[in-house]
Amino acid sequence: MATEKEIVGISKFLSLVLRHQPELIGLTLSQEGWANVDELLALAAKHGKTISRDTLNVVVDTNSKKRFAFSKDRQFIRANQGHSVEVSLGYQPQTPPEILYHGTAVQSVASILATGLHKQQRQHVHLSADKDTATKVGQRHGKPVILETLTGDMHRQGYSFFLSDNGVWLTDHVPPAFIKPL
Repeated sequence: MATEKEIVGISKFLSLVLRHQPELIGLTLSQEGWANVDELLALAAKHGKTISRDTLNVVVDTNSKKRFAFSKDRQFIRANQGHSVEVSLGYQPQTPPEILYHGTAVQSVASILATGLHKQQRQHVHLSADKDTATKVGQRHGKPVILETLTGDMHRQGYSFFLSDNGVWLTDHVPPAFIKPL
């Protein structure tokens, strides 16, 4: 069985090829972001990243952030969100909670408060339902700052929100008028 370090490495590799650069190993994603598992494993091995089916199952099934999902028959795999490549995950618009949170680093706060939250190279802005998750996200970029987003007000004004399979709220943009630092 793979070590924790190997599992983290595989998770990072999967994020790269399923969210950002499938072409790196010659992988083809469907319009909905699905990749054939056998093709993924074969192409990964061809490019020096040997992953067993059992290890892939462990990575997907135990990932604390539920970054990846298998199809019902487990023949296909995809990332649940965070893509910089164009895919349509099929998420339907949802009514968000009144408040969602965004974790960022202290050095980004002034820019965000001036221009809002932008999706950057991703397909959506990511928002969290709780402060703890937002804090963990913010810590990846430095000293964390949690921003409160007035998503209920946004929704009532016509902004669309989607809920990914792993509980991350997605939207296209959060204007500065809907953001408050905590």
